Parts: sequence; structure tokens; C-alpha cells
Amino acid sequence: MAEEQDELLYQIALTRIPGIGGVYARQLVNIFGSASAVLKAPKKDLLGIEGIGEIRMKALLKPDYKAAEKEITFIEENDIKPLFFKDKGYPSRLHHCYDSPILLYYKGSANLNHDKIVGIVGTRTPTDYGRQECQKIVEGFAGENILIVSGLAFGIDSIAHKSALKNDLETVGVLAHGLDKIYPAENRELSKKMTQKGGLLTEFSSETIPDRMNFPSRNRIVAGMCDCIIVIESARKGGSLITAGLANDYNRDVFALPGRSTDPKSDGCNLLIKSNKAALISGAEDVLRNMGWEKTSKKRTGRQRLIFPDLNPEEKIIVDLLQNEGPQNIDDLHLKTKLNGGAIAQALLMLEMQGLINSLPGKIYELN
Repeated sequence: MAEEQDELLYQIALTRIPGIGGVYARQLVNIFGSASAVLKAPKKDLLGIEGIGEIRMKALLKPDYKAAEKEITFIEENDIKPLFFKDKGYPSRLHHCYDSPILLYYKGSANLNHDKIVGIVGTRTPTDYGRQECQKIVEGFAGENILIVSGLAFGIDSIAHKSALKNDLETVGVLAHGLDKIYPAENRELSKKMTQKGGLLTEFSSETIPDRMNFPSRNRIVAGMCDCIIVIESARKGGSLITAGLANDYNRDVFALPGRSTDPKSDGCNLLIKSNKAALISGAEDVLRNMGWEKTSKKRTGRQRLIFPDLNPEEKIIVDLLQNEGPQNIDDLHLKTKLNGGAIAQALLMLEMQGLINSLPGKIYELN
């Protein structure tokens, strides 16, 4: 336990070093093996790393351990769980996002590696149409065991969180500040309920205020940790469109609720649909169908085990997984088979060509 505590000190200290963001921090940890090894590395070894020049090297040699110790005290007193990117509880979907944070702070009960995770984003000032449609979509997920993720902001975010709780669904809010505060303050009671059936997640340490520059960083976590993103009412510019763009970059499915062509609050959604950056939906059933989450697509029990004698080792691993656990999305295949991306892509291609598997919307694969 003491050893884990010591390593946490180095992990937090690493995240606070100027000029060392998630990309460089992950690169360094992968090279040296741990955060402590990074911060104990000699100058010559650090300078040998591509991208680590004189300025970053000097910053790495002066970590703020005092601030890290203060943060450890805060998380211990407030039942907050730190999640390093190599930890089992870290959201595994973020591993496929090149700029994901190396350390997250989490307070809650939901599994951040839930089987089905849906992000819902939209305007802070929804119309009655947007408010009602958001509630209807979340209600349509009731009984489907889906985790709802949003940003705990005014408007669509809050509606999505509240509707999830009302329909007995877990919901996680991703924050643009530390866990020592709730912004907006009006959502304090909501946040308390969410920690009992869901949670609060952030990459920011305590005493970090909700600066404007933090929200795009928050949005990349929402986009990356979900299987798909639903945009409900958005102007042509704003956080929702940023989140949708990030989701596209991360190869996540994006859905948008259409609106009237004369309504500026639907301009963003209509543009996403028009430019083929989002699929048009009118309700939860469209999302479930596109993601391959309909009840009829679930694993059938008692199915006779099939035999495929001419498969190579990689193909057999994938086929065995699909036989035993049913349809899997591409992220789950990476996580569960332990195969590299090239091997999985080649095996999936060959299995499809042989007619042994089907490719479903949402990058989901099932046995034919």
C-alpha cells in the first residue's frame, strides 16, 4: 500500500509539470516503465527522447511534490479514486485516443468500462422540443443497461443526467474543474445523486477552476470514453460540435437529432447530418439499431458450438471470443484478444471474406 502511495505521488507530480501533456507523459511512462522512473531519470536519458528538449527536461527535473502530497490528502479525505492510465479501472476506450489524460480522478460507483456507454451533449439553452426529445431518448434506453455520460452543464447535459436517474440508468458527469467544487452550483444536489448511481470524473486536480480553456479538454474525455455520441440541439459553433468532431476523430459513432432549418439551435445538428458527420436519429431505437444493441442481436444461449478447422491462430482467437461472448465492438476486440491493431484488422478482413463474420453498424462484429 505504501508503495502504491509513493507511485501515486509521482503520477500526480508528472501531470503537473508544465509542457508535459498527456501525449508526452504517456510516451515517457511507456519508455521508462513508471511515473517514478520518469521523474528519477537522468538528464541524458530524458534528452534522448524525441520531443523532450532542454525546457521540458529542466521542468521534469523540478516536480512539485508538495502540491502532489496536498492532492493525495484531498482525495483520501473525499473518497476519490485516482485512475492512472495503466490501472484496470481506467476507461479502456480512452486507450485508443492519442491525447487522453494519463491520470483521472473519480468519485462514484459506476463501471467506467461499462459494456455500453452513450454520451449525450447539446445546448445549454434548449427549446421545449430539445428538452422533450432528450428525455424521450434517455427513456428509450431504460432497461437496456446503458451508461449515460455528459458534462453536467446547464441544459441538455443536466436533462440527460436527470433523465438517466429517473429511468434507473447509471450516469457519469465529466467535469472541467476539480472535484472540490461543482459547476454550475445549481447542480450540486444532482451531482450527489449521481455519485450514488453513476459518478463524477475529471482530469483536473482540486482547486482547478472551470476556465474556458478546460471545456474542450473535458469534451475529449466525453467523446473518447463513449461508444457513441448523441447531439441534441446545437448551434454551428460550440462545445457540442467540438465533442462531435472529436468523436469522429476517435472513430466513435455520432448521432444527431434533426431540427427545423429555420431554428439556429438546430443548425449544428442539421450541419452534422448534411455533411455525413452524424447519422440522423428520431429516437432511442435508431441508436440501438445502429449500434447493434437491439435485444434481437444479443447473444443467444444454447447455440451449438461451431467448428472452423482452417483458421490461423489470430482468426481462431476472434472466432472463439465471438462464440463465447457474442457480438463485440472493435475496442472490446483489442482489449480482450490482446492482439495488435494490424493483426485484428487482417483477421477480421479474412473472416469477412470467408463469410464467417458480419460487420454491423457501430464497428461491431458477430458470427455469421
